[in-house]
Order: sequence, then structure tokens, then C-alpha cells
Amino acid sequence: MTFMNLFSAIQPLATILALAEPGATAALLGVLGVLVAISVVFSRVVNRLGLPIVLLFLVLGMLGGSEGLGRIEFQDYGFAVRMGTMALVLILFDGGLSTSVSSVRQVLMPAGLLATVGVALTAALVAGFARMLGVGWSEALLLGAVVSSTDAAAVFAVLRGGSLRLAPRVGRTIEVESCVNDPMAVILTVALIAAIQGTSSIGPLLLVTVPLQLVIGTGVGMIFGYVGRALLNRVRLTTAGLYPALTLAIAFLSFGVATLAFGSGFLAVFVTAVMLGNGRLPYRNGLIRIHDALAWLSQIAMFLMLGLLVFPSRLMDVAPIGLGVGLFLALIARPLAVALCLAPFRFPAKEVGYVGWIGLRGAVPIILATFPVLAQVQGAERIFDIVFFIIVVSSIIPGATIRYVTRRLGFDVPERPTPEAVLEVNTTHALDGELTSFFIEPFLAVCNAKLSDIEFPPAAAVVLIVRGTELMAARGDTVLREGDHCYVFFRLKDRVFIELLFGRPEGG
Repeated sequence: MTFMNLFSAIQPLATILALAEPGATAALLGVLGVLVAISVVFSRVVNRLGLPIVLLFLVLGMLGGSEGLGRIEFQDYGFAVRMGTMALVLILFDGGLSTSVSSVRQVLMPAGLLATVGVALTAALVAGFARMLGVGWSEALLLGAVVSSTDAAAVFAVLRGGSLRLAPRVGRTIEVESCVNDPMAVILTVALIAAIQGTSSIGPLLLVTVPLQLVIGTGVGMIFGYVGRALLNRVRLTTAGLYPALTLAIAFLSFGVATLAFGSGFLAVFVTAVMLGNGRLPYRNGLIRIHDALAWLSQIAMFLMLGLLVFPSRLMDVAPIGLGVGLFLALIARPLAVALCLAPFRFPAKEVGYVGWIGLRGAVPIILATFPVLAQVQGAERIFDIVFFIIVVSSIIPGATIRYVTRRLGFDVPERPTPEAVLEVNTTHALDGELTSFFIEPFLAVCNAKLSDIEFPPAAAVVLIVRGTELMAARGDTVLREGDHCYVFFRLKDRVFIELLFGRPEGG
């Protein structure tokens, strides 16, 4: 994104605030503040009901719109695309920071196939079904392309935000797919718009553009990841608060450079974050928390804003088509595409079925649905309304059943209890040592053992024990009990040995 594009992205908001009366501006900000506060306060209730939290954000956005209680007039699709893109960059960056390189390598082939061939198959199936319902071929093809990819924001909100822990291979496949399948959907949508307007042929464009964008996006992401890691470890900033500003700059630069180089900016951001997150970073814990907060704020703001674009009065006209396509997408198109793509990898049938069922749609399809509107394609607003209806159906049908299906198929991993107190070390430069928390489980060798009887590596020691609401000093005669949270300091070279004794670190 160039500086001129960035200026044009924020100009509409600046114009609104500059021209509005102080009272009107205060009222606008007040309504937005109420919507955000309600989203946060009631997120726990929605989570307990088993509904994706993004559905709450969308509904509140509709209530705040011109036909809702808030009466906020908002129809600027261009501004929505720009702000939505920035929000997706922050969400993908946060997801990449907490994704290990080893997990990506384990599922790269199946996730990559789902993100390319799977997206194309889903688009073709949905387009064919929409045509059967009487939608014209141009609209049907655009509709299939727009809703063909799963959404990283919705997936992270449900799987990570909903405290749902999946079996490693299943969860990693779903998350990595959601992070890398956006380029294919974007390319399909843009290519179809160009073909409908007669400016280019779709076949050669797809054959060249898809692999080119993926390769360039991956390459740019790796470069910015390594360079960013070196920069963060070598630069000495005056305050810790500037480190998140630097990581934000790296994220936006990665997206901008990759996009201007005709690559996938979204993929570049994710790869950059993975490279950063798997290295030694200064002020690591603080960075993780700040980017997690930014990602959640981005999700709330993005879905509220997209909800404001919807006019409920227009939805009834497309309800039959939206409901039909939404059910077909969830029950047939997505599962069939997943089954075909995962067939070469010999996934068990229940894993294939689960990955096929968890095909959440969210912000990306809605943003893509604005592309035809901006390009002034005939029937574009009708497509936008149908897509929004499909998103709602996707949130209710697969979304509301995720917890039940996960437990029914045995893919949930028991969640470790959260300690009542957290001890951590934040430093503005990397140190040759780690302070890590371990949950003492009954099968560990150190369970029911005295600290004096445990053979620690030199310079390694237990620092603190959290037992319920009690903080315990680490003495030689202290016995580690099942359910304790044990904080261990050790050198980086001793990590493997420590993990043999204490198991997998908490949060790892």
C-alpha cells in the first residue's frame, strides 16, 4: 500500500470528523463505543451458547446501521475494503506469531492443496448450484469465487478465542489453510471481474498469477521475517512501548512490498509473523499480548463495520437463494472439495469429515463481495446481500455445532487449568536463558518428587511454584504435586533436557 493509498484510506473518516458538528461526532463515537462494549461484555455469553462470536459483531453492526437503532449512515465500500484489509493484516500477523514452523511443515502439503485446488473446487460447485437456482452465470461464478475460501478471522475467533483445543494435526491443518487460502479467492474474484468486463481472459491469468503470487508472497514474508528478527534484536529503543510499533511497521511493510511486487500480501504477513514468532525476540511476552489485543480489536471493528454495510430490508429478497447456497456450501460443496483434496494424504475418514465441516466464512468473503460493487459489475449489490446471508448461515450451521462435533469425534484435547498467578521476565533484548511454566501432570517423572532429588542441568532451577491460590518458594524439601504450575529457569541449550523432565511448556 503506497502513501497515497494510505492517505485515501483514512481520508473519508477524517472528512466525516472534520465536517460533522461536535455533537454529531460525539454521538457517532458514543454509538460505536456502545457497540464495541456490548461486543466485549456479551462475548462470553455467546461463546457459552456455542455460537461464533463474529456473528455477534455482525448483528450488532446491523443494529447500529442506518436501518437499525444506531442510525449510522455508512455505505463507503472502498473505505470498508481498506480498513478491512488492515484489520486482516493484524489478525494474520497475530496468528502467525503463535504458529510454530514445525506445525506448518507437518500440514503444509494438505493445507496448501486445500488452499488452492480446494478453493477452486468449492467455487465451481457453488457456482453450479447457484446457476441451478436461477442465478445468471456471471453472478453465479462471482458468488462461487467470493465465498470459496475459509476465513482466518472466523477460524481464530472460534478455535483460539473460544478456548477450543484440537488434536494437533486437525487444528493445524484448519488454521494454516485459513491463513493461506485468501490469495486464491482474491485471484479468482479479480480474474472473473476482469473476464466479465472483457479486459482479460481468465485461463492464462489464473495459470500464471496463482503460483506467482504464492511464491512471491512466501519469499517476501521470509525476507521480512529474518530481517525483522535481526532488527528487533539489534536495535536499542528508548522504551519498550516502541517495540510493538516496530513489529507493526514490519507487518505493514511486508504486506505492502509483497502486494506491489504482484505477490500475496496476506500470505507474506503470515509468513513474516511465523518467522518472527519462532525466533528470539526482545520483550516477547509483551509483544504477544499487544498483538493479541490488536487482533481482537481488529476483529470487533471489522465485523461491526461490515455489519453497517448491510441493509436488513434487502436481505429478505435474497433469503431463499442465500439459505440454499449457504446450506449447499456447508453440507456438500466444502465437504466434497476437502474429501477430494485430502484423499492422497490418507487422512482418517472422521478427520476428513471434520475438516470439511469446519469451513467457516467471515470477513474475507464480505470484503471480496465489495470488489464487484466497486467495479460497478451489474448485479453486484445483489451478490453482496447473498454473500452476507451465506456468512450468517455459515456461522449458525457449522459454527454453532463446532463444540459438539469436536467432542463427538474425540478431537478435543483436555485444556490445562490456568494458573492463578503468572510469573514472567520481559527484557528489551534477548537473553541466554528462559523462564518457562510447566504444568505438573501425574505421568511426569518429577511428579511427587522433592526438588533436591531432581538432577537439574547446571544453572537451571525451579524458581516458583503456584499451587491453587498459594505461591510457594522453591526449597530443596519442596515436593512437586499433581496440578502444580512450576516455573523453571534454564539455559537455551538445556531446553530438551528440561522438557524431558517437565513435559510440554504451558501455552506450547
